[in-house]
Amino acid sequence: MKTLKVIGMVFFALLVAAGAFANEINAAQNAVSIDTVWMLIAAFLVFFMQAGFAMVEAGFTRAKNASNILMKNLMDFAMGSLAYWAVGFALMFGKDLWGFIGTSGFFLSGGDPFTAEGLWQLAFWMFQVVFAATAATIVSGAMAERTKFIAYLLYSAVISAVIYPVVGHWIWGGGWLGNLGMVDFAGSTVVHSVGGWAGLVGAIMLGPRMGKYVEAGGMRKVRAIPGHNLPIAALGVFILWFAWFGFNAGSTTSGTNPSIGTIAVTTNLSAAAGAFTSMIYSWIRFKKPDPSMSLNGALAGLVAITAGCAAVSPTSAVIIGLVSGVLVVLAVQFFDKVLYIDDPVGAVSVHGVCGAFGTLMVGLFAQAEYAESAGIGTINGLFYGGGWSLLGVQATGVGATFVWVSIACLGLFSLIRKTVGLRVDKDEELRGLDIEEHGVEAYNGFQIFTTQ
Repeated sequence: MKTLKVIGMVFFALLVAAGAFANEINAAQNAVSIDTVWMLIAAFLVFFMQAGFAMVEAGFTRAKNASNILMKNLMDFAMGSLAYWAVGFALMFGKDLWGFIGTSGFFLSGGDPFTAEGLWQLAFWMFQVVFAATAATIVSGAMAERTKFIAYLLYSAVISAVIYPVVGHWIWGGGWLGNLGMVDFAGSTVVHSVGGWAGLVGAIMLGPRMGKYVEAGGMRKVRAIPGHNLPIAALGVFILWFAWFGFNAGSTTSGTNPSIGTIAVTTNLSAAAGAFTSMIYSWIRFKKPDPSMSLNGALAGLVAITAGCAAVSPTSAVIIGLVSGVLVVLAVQFFDKVLYIDDPVGAVSVHGVCGAFGTLMVGLFAQAEYAESAGIGTINGLFYGGGWSLLGVQATGVGATFVWVSIACLGLFSLIRKTVGLRVDKDEELRGLDIEEHGVEAYNGFQIFTTQ
C-alpha cells in the first residue's frame, strides 16, 4: 500500500509539473502571438501615414501639382517596399560588419514561414518597411512642384535601399552608434532627420520654384506661394497624429510591454504642446494665429518626441513639445528668408531640425524609471543626474547622420541630374506637373495657368 501511495504521489507531482510546464509554454506562445499582432497593427497605422503625408503635401502646394504629389506618395512606398525587401532590410539588420553595415538577409531570406523566428522576421520586416517609406516620402515635400517624376522614383528607391538603412544599422541594427548607447527609440534621427536632411540637399540642388524669390531694388524679396487646400492639409495632420501612436508605441514591438501607455501619453502631449506654442508664437509674430504654422507645430512636437517617447516623463514631453513648436516657426523663417531655400511644406524644419532637436533632448530629459520600463536600460539625462555622456552620444549621432545623408544625397542627386535630369523645365513648371508629367488634372476643368 505504501508503495502504491508513493507511486501515486509521484504521478500526481509529475502531472502538476507537466501542467505548469504546459502553462509556461502556452504563456510564452501567447506572448509571441500578442507581440506579433501588436506589431502588425502598429505597422498598418504607420502605413496610413502615407495618406497623411500625401494630404499635407497636396494641401500646402498648388492645385496644378496635386496629382503629381499623390503619385509620388503612392510610388515611393511601392518602390521603397521593393528596394527595402531586396537590399535595405539586410543592410539595416543583417550581420554586422565593422559597426557600419549589415551583410546578410538580402531578399528577406531569413523570413522562413516554418519557424517561429522566420515568422517573426516577416512581421518585423512589415513594421520596418513602413518606417523606410516614411523617410523617403519626407523628401517629397521639400522638393515639391519642380522635380522630375523619374528622378523622384530613382532617389526614393536609393534612399530606401541604402541611405536610410545605413543610419538604421548604426543606431538600431547593432552598429557603432547603438553600441555607444545612443537612444532614438522610434526614429527622430533614424527616420525623420534622414528624410529632412535629404530634402534639404535636394531643395538646395533644385533651386527655388519660379517666382518664389524676386529681385527688387537690389534686394531679394520673398514671395509667398500659398497652398491650394488648407482643409486637406489639416486632414493630413490629423491622420498623421493618429497614426503616430502606432509609430511610437509600436516601436516597443511588444504588445505586452507596459510602457505602451506611457509612450502614447508622451506622444500626444508633445504634439499638443507643439501645436499650442506654434499658434501663440505665430500670433505674436504675424499678428494672426497662422493655421499652417499651427499644423506644422503639431508635427514638430510629434517628430521631436519620437526619439525619447519611451524615456521621458509626461512633463518632459510637454516641455519638448513647447520648445519644438516655436523652433519650427523659427526654422521655417530661417530657411525661407535668410538662406533662401525653398521648402514648400516646411519638411526640413519639421523633420530635419525638430528631429535633431528631439534626439538631443533625450540627453537632457531621459529618466531611468521610464527607460527601464520600455526595456531601453538604465539611462538618465543631464537634468536627472546622468551627466554629459548621453548628451554627447546623442550629439554624435545627430552630427554623423547629417554628414552621411548630406554626402550621400549630394552624390545621388548629382548623378541623377547628370543622367535623367532632376528638375522639370520652365514650361512644365508653369503649366503644372499634373499635365506635363502625368497627362491628367487633379481637378478636371479647373486647371489654372499661372506665372509663378
